[in-house]
Amino acid sequence: MKHYQYIVLGAGPSGLTYAHSLIDNGVPRDQILVIEKEAIAGGLCRSQDVDGAPLDIGGGHFLDVRRKEVLEFLFRFMPEEEWNLFQRVSRIRLRGQEIDHPLEANLWQFSKEDQVDYLESIAQAGCVRGEPMPTAFADWVVWKFGSRIAEEYMLPYNRKIWSMDPNRLGTYWLYKLPDVSFRETLRSCLEGRPFGALPAHGTFLYPKAYGYGEVWRRMGEALGQSLVSSCQVETIDLATRSVNGQWSADTIVNTIPWTLWPKFTAVPIEIQKHIEQLHNVAIDVDYVPETLDNPSHWIYEPDEAMPHHRLLLRSNFTAGGKGYWTETNAARSPAQAAGFRHRNEFAYPVNTLEKPQAVEAITAWARTQGIVGAGRWGRWEHMNSDVAVAEALAAVSRHAATGAWA
Repeated sequence: MKHYQYIVLGAGPSGLTYAHSLIDNGVPRDQILVIEKEAIAGGLCRSQDVDGAPLDIGGGHFLDVRRKEVLEFLFRFMPEEEWNLFQRVSRIRLRGQEIDHPLEANLWQFSKEDQVDYLESIAQAGCVRGEPMPTAFADWVVWKFGSRIAEEYMLPYNRKIWSMDPNRLGTYWLYKLPDVSFRETLRSCLEGRPFGALPAHGTFLYPKAYGYGEVWRRMGEALGQSLVSSCQVETIDLATRSVNGQWSADTIVNTIPWTLWPKFTAVPIEIQKHIEQLHNVAIDVDYVPETLDNPSHWIYEPDEAMPHHRLLLRSNFTAGGKGYWTETNAARSPAQAAGFRHRNEFAYPVNTLEKPQAVEAITAWARTQGIVGAGRWGRWEHMNSDVAVAEALAAVSRHAATGAWA
């Protein structure tokens, strides 16, 4: 059995960044091992050639430009000149037309009658009336946006993504949503332009000649023999921190789903109970060869009569790409795919009411075992790839300075 200072489970954005950042902070390359079940690094950010052009099989991923340290880090592997810069065009299908996202900042694009309809509802929302904020998501949506936007957009859209009662979700993750006040909404209707905070990826980068998976593939390739691909985790011995009886480490960095761990090792019963409280959504990515006459990069579809919740128009951001792909909760997908389909069993972690306490207990136990939880699945948080990189860089930097993992 070969021993390492660090074993990283999973070669997605978080695992790859941990490995390279450890090397940057002085850990010898031969003291790091990254284990990845797929043949190519990238995790949910992998791309595959479909119908003559790259398709991002893990769903829509784009590089937000707001974190300078992330750009500098990734440009080492894929230089800036290999990326195209885009101003986000994303829309919502509602009331028989397409409105720019976020909805509440763009109600002015509706007819005057529809604007009055929405504004009247927002004016009666709990947050405008000074009512206390609810703790469950569906109640919060009505409190924040009023019943009209809640019933026509936010609630059906979230039912489609999660395939569960939205009130099973908490409100602790709402910082991810656009925050537009009633005053800003009213002003946008009066002046005919958006006001308020814009969502992530307002400006984003996408590779000129490749899919989004290319930068992560190169990061994996740059690890050389420190990356073992096409390797499933089968067993983990907690006493020796050994994986598959072949490799052991002082520290294991876990970026794979905690819900898989009871298959690998004997998890204490109280921790297993917390693991059972974690939920995830599987997403089907289906390719459609028809190229739509539409300038959007992606479109949100809240209509519950349609199985998918989002369309990604790759012809508008991928070199040589035609057609588009849809993203659908696997529980809602047609049994038979019409063409190319890739199923991501672990796509979205679900922000249920009980999740924060469960994750805190699991990761606290893991640290006592010399295991660090990281990334989307190690922290069970739906983070964009730039956030995953930023958090990994910061965590390794703190560890280098203090010797402790937060």
